Amino acid sequence: MILLPMTLLPMTLFRAVLAASLTVVTMCSGQSLNREMLDQIGIDQDLDGQVPLELSFFDSEGKEVTLGDYLGERPAVLTLVYYECPLLCTQVLNGLTRSLRILSFDVGKEFDIITVSIDPGETPALAAAKKSEYVEQYGRVSAQHGWHFLTGGQEQIDRLTEAVGFHYKYDPDTGQYMHASGIMLLTPEGKLARYFYGIEYAPKDVRLGLVEASQGKIGNAVDQLLLLCYQYDPATGKYGLVIMNSVRIAGLLTVVIMATFVTIMLRRDRRGEPGQASPPV
Repeated sequence: MILLPMTLLPMTLFRAVLAASLTVVTMCSGQSLNREMLDQIGIDQDLDGQVPLELSFFDSEGKEVTLGDYLGERPAVLTLVYYECPLLCTQVLNGLTRSLRILSFDVGKEFDIITVSIDPGETPALAAAKKSEYVEQYGRVSAQHGWHFLTGGQEQIDRLTEAVGFHYKYDPDTGQYMHASGIMLLTPEGKLARYFYGIEYAPKDVRLGLVEASQGKIGNAVDQLLLLCYQYDPATGKYGLVIMNSVRIAGLLTVVIMATFVTIMLRRDRRGEPGQASPPV
């Protein structure tokens, strides 16, 4: 699957890559696309935009909840899919699961996942089946209370997708939804921190994105050092190496190492070599 672009790219390139991406979906799902559909499908970044915390959905047990119920303490990964999707949504969730299994961060401890169906006809029973499937694939007990699969009404879905810039199109002829592929990272306050596109998400990018979305509340000193060397690029939806910062840090580390070495040698000279006899008087 080709990564879907953003509106930051030139419009001609946006349409070309989007058309190529959706052609793959069309070949696998049997859906036909036209220019009108292409104009209504994509993901627009709204970095630092606020997700409406009051939006209500139903969890996998049929209980009414709000997005705010899952935010406030930890960052979250937001995925917009539908549970009976024949192809793309499964690839998005599979790719996310593969990436997260590599991370030392645990779903339900350092961050949550909020998966919302864009199909208002889907039920909590379908959400429960998907949750069971992916919690088992992920393989960590904490995901049972940290990975949330939600369903809801059309109005709530529309408000959420509009807030995050997720544009999709329902095809009544096939009963399927045409949509772009990607995930979003939310801060504990529900602000959009990062967008990652496609169906494969580099564990390094996801980890650094979560550290930044948490405002440094998770991760370690190495993560903070890496964030000085790597910077999120909205044009690619990935973290790239910042050459000048890397050179500065490498230079600083070299100076520290040399200063440490000189200090050790001076102390040894002052004490004399271990085992060396004192000169006769």
